[in-house]
Amino acid sequence: MIAAAVLVTMAGTAMAQTKTVASEMRTETATVEAIEAATRTVTLKKADGTFVQIVARPDIKRFEEVKVGDTVNVKYYENVVIRLKKPGEPDVMSGGKSTTGSEQTLPGGTRARQVTITATITAIDPSTPSVTFTGPNGWKYTSKVQDPAALEKVKVGDRFDIVWTEATLVSVERK
Repeated sequence: MIAAAVLVTMAGTAMAQTKTVASEMRTETATVEAIEAATRTVTLKKADGTFVQIVARPDIKRFEEVKVGDTVNVKYYENVVIRLKKPGEPDVMSGGKSTTGSEQTLPGGTRARQVTITATITAIDPSTPSVTFTGPNGWKYTSKVQDPAALEKVKVGDRFDIVWTEATLVSVERK
């Protein structure tokens, strides 16, 4: 999804050097239907009636306070900034993440992650239209381009710094 957003804005980036892709906030609410304490697995029933299982990692505190019937609210935010690199500019690869617990009565908290990589266009297919990026650690992504005119403004070998920022805020409510 992130690389697809990059493709939508490549043409503007090639001309403007730096581009922030429209950020997105999604909200989900679900009810705790079951808890398997030994595996830290929680079964949630979403508003549309579907079920999803999540596993609380060991660094998630206050897991034992979550009860069947609790309402879990999750807000997810994602932002992407891309920048066309100048020739000869060094590649970047960095990342960080953090988890902060809630001071509220019921469990909750925030998890954030930011990753920066340099990706290179390694293939352009105007007939599809699509573009392929490669990056560090064998990362490779091919995606359709929504605006075929964007392909006219980039070429194989162009390099971009891509910064992904994600944050998830979780809160628990009890009736």
